[in-house]
Amino acid sequence: MATQQTILVTGGAGYIGSHGVLALQQAGFDVLIYDNLSYGHKELVQPLGVELVVGHTGDRQKLDQLFATRNIAAVMHFAAFIAVGESVQKPDIYYQNNVVGTLTLLEAMLAAGIKKFVFSSTCAVYGMPKEIPMTESHPIDPLSPYAASKRMVEQILADFDQAYGFKSVIFRYFNASGADPQGRLGEDHNPETHLIPLALLTALKQRPQLSVFGTDYDTLDGTALRDYIHVCDLAIAHVLGLQYLLEGGESNIFNLGNGNGFSVRQVIEVAKAVTGLDIPYQLCPRRPGDAPILVGSSAKAREILGWNPQYPDLHTIIDHAWQWHQRRHGDYKKSNKI
Repeated sequence: MATQQTILVTGGAGYIGSHGVLALQQAGFDVLIYDNLSYGHKELVQPLGVELVVGHTGDRQKLDQLFATRNIAAVMHFAAFIAVGESVQKPDIYYQNNVVGTLTLLEAMLAAGIKKFVFSSTCAVYGMPKEIPMTESHPIDPLSPYAASKRMVEQILADFDQAYGFKSVIFRYFNASGADPQGRLGEDHNPETHLIPLALLTALKQRPQLSVFGTDYDTLDGTALRDYIHVCDLAIAHVLGLQYLLEGGESNIFNLGNGNGFSVRQVIEVAKAVTGLDIPYQLCPRRPGDAPILVGSSAKAREILGWNPQYPDLHTIIDHAWQWHQRRHGDYKKSNKI
């Protein structure tokens, strides 16, 4: 049995999870990844020198064995299905994976006496914005099974705290973006649904054009505004949240965003400037459920956790993503292992 306390990172081979693993290592923690590799990438986390246990959060027997043989102090939970559109078409798999799988994980933790948990949630729990910027006190109104599944876990965590003294930090992300500045990790979803990687894949001619959904919003240029937060800043926030819990902090909920918004057209223009390449796009109707503006206030995380984003500039965020995408997808046919 390990003598050093270990942090278990579920979904640690995925986009945000792998950056969380890197941040934990840099903060001096011993890390163990638990991932079923349905969306994670084994070849990306291998160079980090972190042990990977392949398993599903719904496998209680494997979790019990893991917790019985390792000195795990806390769990950082990134393992979830995240495609909003897919969740509408297949709600059952989202509730099974995101809710039932998480509940199984929490029950295994309780049985092992582990009561510190950092949870990856989403600003999608708020639904359509009633105030900008959105704070943690904004009304909750999830508009998709994906968002509802995250909200259900938030409620489970609140109930577990009251019943069992189970302490958690919940992070509601805005738009995670960017990549490790050293190029070791980055975003690689299949299918890809996020604007910045789609724009960069279009610049690399791996996609014929980009789709811009909605040009008649009440914004400066008619396209939707979103709050983009660098994935490394997200990762650092998770380490700060973990340290807060390990030092005896109470359960809490924090937004993670930059507090400013950029339109779809602005993102495309910055991507063109960063890459020096053309990014053709087509104008499409609005998608149901898309809000004109989603911008979050992270004042609470700054005040309580001492969080201070290091890469708030959109040009920097896209530049880091571009360096990653050139390395990962420069020869897409050979490297398409996603």
